[in-house]
Order: sequence, then C-alpha cells, then structure tokens
Amino acid sequence: MRKVFIILFLGFISRFIYAQDEVAMHYQAVDHKKIHFGFTIGINTMDFDITPSMSPFGADSTVLFPEINDLAPGFHVGIVSDLRLNDNFSLRFLPGIALGQRKILFYDSESNVVTEMLIESTYIDLPLTLKYKATRINNTRPYLIGGINVRNDMARNKEFNEDEEIYIKLNPFDIYYELGFGIDFYLAYFKFSTEIKYSVGLLNVVSSDAYDEYPQYANSIDGTKSRMFMISLHFE
Repeated sequence: MRKVFIILFLGFISRFIYAQDEVAMHYQAVDHKKIHFGFTIGINTMDFDITPSMSPFGADSTVLFPEINDLAPGFHVGIVSDLRLNDNFSLRFLPGIALGQRKILFYDSESNVVTEMLIESTYIDLPLTLKYKATRINNTRPYLIGGINVRNDMARNKEFNEDEEIYIKLNPFDIYYELGFGIDFYLAYFKFSTEIKYSVGLLNVVSSDAYDEYPQYANSIDGTKSRMFMISLHFE
C-alpha cells in the first residue's frame, strides 16, 4: 500500500511540474522592446496635510482650525511611455490629467464648524518614474516604482470665489515624490498592470494672499502640502 501511495504521489508531483512547464508564456516581446507605449486610467483620492497657524482674529480673538473632511474619489487618465534600461529596470514617463476635490472645514475653539470650502483640482501630471521589475513568474511580474511628479493645477482655485465661498487661493505648481508597487499581467496580445501609488507634495500650495473681507481663513493656515493616493490600471 505504501508503494502504491509513493508511486501516486510521485506521479502527481511530476504531473504538476510538467503542467507548470506547459504554461503558455504570453506577450514576451514587450519585455525586449527598447521603447513601448500604452495608456492608463484610474481613481484617486486627494488630501491636504494642513498646519494651522493658531492666529487669533477679531475682537474676541477667535482662532480657526482648518481640517480636511470627507475624502472623495477622483479620476485620472494618461499615456504610458516606457524606456527599457535592462532586464529589470525601465524609465517611465506617464503624462496625463488628474481630477479630484478636497473639503476643508474650519472649526472654532469649541469645535463648531464655521464654514466649509470645497477645493477642486484639475492637475496636469508629468511623472517620471523608475520601475524595478522582479523575475517573471509565468505570466505575472511584480514591480516597485519610485520617482518625481511635476503637477500644475488648472482649476480656478487660483482665485477667490465669493459666490462659492472660497476664501483661499492655491498655488498651481507643485513637485511630488512618489512610491508604489504593482503587478504586470501578460495576456495574449497586451500587458495589463494594476498599480498602487502614493504621492507626497513638497511645496506649500496655499497662497498667503488673504481675501480682504475674510482674511481669517488664509491667515489660519501656516502651511499646506498635498497628498494623493492613486490606483491605476495600465494597458501596454
């Protein structure tokens, strides 16, 4: 009985190994192209890391506390350009557009909401990323990415808007560093990738200019840096 079991076990193992060898390796040419292209779509959430100034205003020396609330999903789309450096590294440029919004609540010292501002952004993205690709396993290949992204906000938040009660202005230009990871899936005719990336802005994006009638809102913010979390689908 033991011999029968051993024979069956060895037969199963050999069959498993043979089956692994039989896996069809899809779309291998893409890994050997010097340059290839594609497109990307995805969703994102935009955030602010706000440092309050704690500056009092008015006769009663009221202090406002700004805080981000209710992160909302946004959308992004772009073009993929990939330059092969060697078997494991490539340099990627993914210009595109990212749309999203953030809601800033301003509280008083008793935690009452004084006002809220819905800040919308439409970014022109210019990310340059180094991609490290691990060893391919059949038709999957995990990877890591890191790089910089230059963003310019084309939305109208560069100006005050009394009709919408927007009493702060954003500086349109910012530089981000980005880190992420993903998995390449090789299909019969193209490569499909899922990717998660986190972007951290390096510059203060809220202008120090104060609205004449409501200067307390800009003055309540000492500094604001952008954050963005992105989930992307690449087709190459």
